[in-house]
Amino acid sequence: MPAIEIGRICLKLSGREAGRKCVILDVIDKNYALITGPKDLTKVRRRRTNIRHLEPFKYKIFIEKNASDSDVIEALKKENLYEFMQTHVKLDI
Repeated sequence: MPAIEIGRICLKLSGREAGRKCVILDVIDKNYALITGPKDLTKVRRRRTNIRHLEPFKYKIFIEKNASDSDVIEALKKENLYEFMQTHVKLDI
């Protein structure tokens, strides 16, 4: 199971969005990935992030590369993960 792949749901570990869940939209190179929350759902905006700042979950949705936020929300509802994405994780740093 590749951990960093398109559609994988992850937890942001650092930065202002730490503790929030996101979805990988594209793997840019061996160090960076393009993610989104989407912003309306988890307050994580579409951005490039370091892969070391992500903790992958076992959940994966089926989306196309660089999918729009509305496509991501639709896929989350289809997989019954919409409520899962809304919860935040308290990180002990």
